[in-house]
Amino acid sequence: MFRKYKWVKRISIFILLLIIGVVSFGFWFKSLIPPKDFSLETINKGDLPYLSQNRIPKRGKILVVVTSTATMGTSGKTTGYELTELARAYYVFEANGFEVDIASPKGGKSPVVIDDEDMGSYDYAFLNDSIAQYKAANTLLINEVEPENYIAIYFAGGKGTMYDFPNNENIQSIVKKHYEANKVIGAVCHGPSALVNVTLDNGRHLLENKKISAFTNKEELLLISDAASIFPFLLQDKIIESGAKFNEGDIYLEKISFDDNIITGQNPWSTWGVAEGMVKQMGYQPKPRVVTDEENAVKVLSTYKSFGKSKAKDMITSILLKEKKPLNRLLIAKHSIMAAMQGNMGDFYNLSGLVSFAKDCESKVDRDQ
Repeated sequence: MFRKYKWVKRISIFILLLIIGVVSFGFWFKSLIPPKDFSLETINKGDLPYLSQNRIPKRGKILVVVTSTATMGTSGKTTGYELTELARAYYVFEANGFEVDIASPKGGKSPVVIDDEDMGSYDYAFLNDSIAQYKAANTLLINEVEPENYIAIYFAGGKGTMYDFPNNENIQSIVKKHYEANKVIGAVCHGPSALVNVTLDNGRHLLENKKISAFTNKEELLLISDAASIFPFLLQDKIIESGAKFNEGDIYLEKISFDDNIITGQNPWSTWGVAEGMVKQMGYQPKPRVVTDEENAVKVLSTYKSFGKSKAKDMITSILLKEKKPLNRLLIAKHSIMAAMQGNMGDFYNLSGLVSFAKDCESKVDRDQ
């Protein structure tokens, strides 16, 4: 009896220590997350040198297409276009001398998805930009758009596109006309769903043998486990079925594919690269832009994936201490959580350590100032 009591006592102590350890780790991890910078919410377009200085003369018009779908099928889950995928591309085009029109399958106001954790200065500037907001609230009806008025077309992502892009005959017609006229076509995240059912005049599928990047099955299923039953199809599967060479990168990190005049990106973190790649494909050198803290975090994460923790620390040291550039710790922390969700505890602990290391580096910068 006393021996049994000893084991119960030991197990109880172990459970208590485990709970204390988990709670302590939780408080420590939370301390690594920087507080939200509320000053960003009031930023205006004129506050951004990229947009306000060294303006480039007008070079033509680009059509941006967003979804009109507000609900994921019959699931009841809300959706729309991703604000970051519209705002950042919109401003890249504008900064490089292009006028931007926004269209959608139904026209008028399109539903938007705003993720506070992903919002940066350009995204808030877009929300405070009266002209951009007017265009987003009064999108052109896609079947009234004249394709010849635009020198390029860009499809913003958002899960709503899975429902109203693939089978829209007007979208298919515009894509076909742009491609056959050798005009540039860009799409990011779920935006490439606009390309999956396009047939060219020669009877061949647009995506046949094309290198394409888009939101992957892994990315889709990580956060929506029943995605295969909610969406008409999984985008990666459909693109492969269409004859494309699917170019998959690391989960939730930048990946961009170039194939002739078709430029596609895997996820929201590919938006800058797709938009600037389109500008370059149109024959112009993209206007210089200060790299964002989020992009620097993506560089660190990519370095970790390719070369390990030590090299990632070197990258953090270079960015924060040598180059004095900003780094988005929150994004690295989110990747550590995603690693835990996938059962990869090694990456979870390593990435948590990188967040802590970045915080220490930032503290050193503050002390030196």
